[in-house]
Amino acid sequence: MLVWCGAACNPFGKKPTRTDTTTSGVALIAVDDCLGSAVQECINVFEAAHQAAALLPLYASENEVINMLLSDSVRFAVIARPLTDAEIQTIKSRRPQLQPRISKLATDGIAIIVNRDNPDTLMSIETLQQIMTGKLTSWQALNPRSRLGKIITVFDNLNSSAARLMRDSVCGGEPLWDGLHSIQNNLSAINYVARTPNAMGIVGVGWVSSPNDTSQLSFNERIRVVSVSRTHPAVPATSYKPYPAYLHLRRYPLTRSAYAALTDLRGTLPAGFAHFMLGERGQRIILKAGLVPATPPLRTIQVGQ
Repeated sequence: MLVWCGAACNPFGKKPTRTDTTTSGVALIAVDDCLGSAVQECINVFEAAHQAAALLPLYASENEVINMLLSDSVRFAVIARPLTDAEIQTIKSRRPQLQPRISKLATDGIAIIVNRDNPDTLMSIETLQQIMTGKLTSWQALNPRSRLGKIITVFDNLNSSAARLMRDSVCGGEPLWDGLHSIQNNLSAINYVARTPNAMGIVGVGWVSSPNDTSQLSFNERIRVVSVSRTHPAVPATSYKPYPAYLHLRRYPLTRSAYAALTDLRGTLPAGFAHFMLGERGQRIILKAGLVPATPPLRTIQVGQ
């Protein structure tokens, strides 16, 4: 039974007031799953530093995350594109007193991954476009000596930002082939590729970076990360892996930006976490996660007189 609790439950007619601060309380946030690995690292550090704060992340596809922001289900989101003018107007129509704040958080990328037993670790954008549109469906078509058979391509979600990048940037707006597979989330895609010799995965770079490698020149050892070339055919001299340096220089072709979108008041927990992620400590965590921070952390080096 649904019970409406109106004036009788609030005899003074006062509106409930929030009790959270920038470093305490509970807040629901939405995160594009492609960016989830880096964001989770930031949450872990933030909560360890502020014991009274609890951030509850919802990791979902890009469409779902933006819809949660537009419907005011969440007031902070991490997404892989800026909000459109129409989306900003939708938010302002719900809360006219607020101006949504969209800040670049990092330079990110989409990684192409294959099984450890797959020797084909070079791929051009042209080849990738043929796979995404169903014109190239077998590893033999890519490499006549391959014995792997059909290419099984998996995304976290076909409504994800990774799928959008493939459709808009790689395929020039052409629809993606309906033979591509959705497999829940980025971690599931990595697990599937790791155990399936003929699989290829499309995942966020943060999910394959090795956080224990301070040189940031290695990836998850369970899979291989493909080097991608803008020119065809792909050769080692023109192909790049999604290392932070190549993301920063835009030499890696599948590079994009990540954004923090805040629609809450200043002085609230979502605002506090946004400030943390955009600040020096948060940006260092993002760098360690394999992305390129929007504000590169600086080191002060004292030179002897």
